[in-house]
Amino acid sequence: MPISSQPLTTATHGSSLADVLERVLDKGIVIAGDITVSVGNVELLNVRIRLLISSVDKAKEIGINWWESDPYLNSQARELLQTNRELMQRVAYLEGQLAQVLPKGGNGTNSGATS
Repeated sequence: MPISSQPLTTATHGSSLADVLERVLDKGIVIAGDITVSVGNVELLNVRIRLLISSVDKAKEIGINWWESDPYLNSQARELLQTNRELMQRVAYLEGQLAQVLPKGGNGTNSGATS
């Protein structure tokens, strides 16, 4: 029986890192684990780890899109945060101006009047 010169094909043979990465991002991969530290029957620490690795398209397909509303990752949200800061500064300025106009201890209403 002649020995073939063709290499033996295995699951890892012929797959480059790019091929593996493309497959993982296309399908997605979930890594889950639990770590528990106990002394006797007393649980001291419990850590639950859940990791999902996928492409953005695959994540959107399965309903995961938290980065679209995260203010540190979304440019529109950054603009809203900046606008919010500016408005807070304006409110603080106006409150300071109002405090200068109102008598000390006053709140702008006529406390002596009865209705």
